[in-house]
Amino acid sequence: MRDPEYPESVPARSVRPAYDRYGRTAAAPPATRSRTAAEADAAPPLSAKDRMLRRIIEFGLLALLVFSPLPIGSVEDGPIMVIELAAVALTILYYLMDKPPHINAALKPKLRWPRLFFGLLLAFMAIQIIPLPTALVKILSPKAFALRQQFLPAGPGEWMSLSLLPARTFKAVLEFGAYVLIGFLVVRTMTHARQVRRLIAVLIAMGVFQVFYGLFELTQQAPRVLFYPKQFMLGSPTGTFVNRNHFSGYLEMIIPLAIGLILSRAGVFSLQGKKWREKIALLTAKGAFVNILILAALFVLFLGVLKSNSRAGTFILALTFLLVFGMTAFSFSGARDQQLWVRTLLRGMASMIVLLVLYFGFDATVRRFSADNLLQDGRPKYWSSVLTMVGDFPLLGSGYGTFPSVFSVYEDPALENPIVHAHNDYLENMAELGLPGFGLLMAGVLALFVLAFRTWSERHNPEVKGLALGCLVSVAAMLFHSVTDFNLHIPANVLLFTVVLSLAFGTAFYRKAH
Repeated sequence: MRDPEYPESVPARSVRPAYDRYGRTAAAPPATRSRTAAEADAAPPLSAKDRMLRRIIEFGLLALLVFSPLPIGSVEDGPIMVIELAAVALTILYYLMDKPPHINAALKPKLRWPRLFFGLLLAFMAIQIIPLPTALVKILSPKAFALRQQFLPAGPGEWMSLSLLPARTFKAVLEFGAYVLIGFLVVRTMTHARQVRRLIAVLIAMGVFQVFYGLFELTQQAPRVLFYPKQFMLGSPTGTFVNRNHFSGYLEMIIPLAIGLILSRAGVFSLQGKKWREKIALLTAKGAFVNILILAALFVLFLGVLKSNSRAGTFILALTFLLVFGMTAFSFSGARDQQLWVRTLLRGMASMIVLLVLYFGFDATVRRFSADNLLQDGRPKYWSSVLTMVGDFPLLGSGYGTFPSVFSVYEDPALENPIVHAHNDYLENMAELGLPGFGLLMAGVLALFVLAFRTWSERHNPEVKGLALGCLVSVAAMLFHSVTDFNLHIPANVLLFTVVLSLAFGTAFYRKAH
């Protein structure tokens, strides 16, 4: 059964939606629902206490999203502790509610596999920390045993952990656990369309702030990164981030959300079968002024990515539009006239991207993609050394969060600047977690993503289609960018990725009938 609406209760039986000429859904006739079924399906009334707690949790999550990028992406211990304490506090508030938010029953069984994968991953990380007999460590991880004996010898009767730096692994596990709690809260409490729209609006505003602030600091003689002097990448805007790639990665996750919000507000997925006059009326009927503001914000976000001179950012920007219009075309795959309309839009938007690149960033973009720059890029050298490290810790890894310290053993001495990250999130996690742990991590992320995509493809409500599409493309953009950078080791970007991935899953299943 399909529920194309966002009601507080699930329809008693399948009712195909009827849209008026402006794309608004007509109310179902009273005969389609019995009073008993309606009362049974209706969400229970909330007490004043529960309403207050829900508000605190929602605005607490929004406050975290506003706060996290400001102190240089929250890469230092203090901001990370704020995120962890906030995640725990908001989770406690959730369990203090008498009646937690009512989520769609069809969503609950789908959480089984992601919950299993992430639960096993946390258990795997715990195994890396706990002390084990030296003889067992020698069998399970010979390289870890050899390195521990080289730098911190242990006697035959002593114990050691599989992680080469258990204190650092424990710290990293606490941070990872905070993200898991935040993802749980998003799925469980972001249960209304207005909450999703509000969250996306806050993120768009933060993205616009990042661009304007980054451009402003370029005009200063002594540029800063908010609380700190700016010392790196002085020719590119970086907002409140140190690295332009992380600034670009942050914007790349927000741009699809803004596009999805526009598609949702305009009811693009309800245009099938309508005449051009009806399409124009629908596109301009709902909050045209707000739509113009969102489009203006999109232009600013595009400009920020282009001005950042991030090669991956420029590529991901183009990929974002390909994914958005490719998924839109997929959604309209049964209507030939809609395919033609989507192809026309795709060509138009691609042309706009090319013009923006030519006008705002042609010289810098060409220089960044030039052969000399590509040949001087040290990433392939890093990756070769990281693969050696992966080969030494194939089963149990070196310990989650230990890469910055352990990689010094494998680093090519010919490299001028030592690195603290692999510039490839997949390889870095593989080295720290081993192949089984990395497999659990990717299985959890992909389970949420694939389930969200499959459910999105079956939905018919235009608001759901637009919002969920933006979230899915945002997640895909970051997964692609992570091949050449370490955005998912920057807490502000990990937090945003977690929220968007959870939002994609929750929105796709939002009140889906079962």
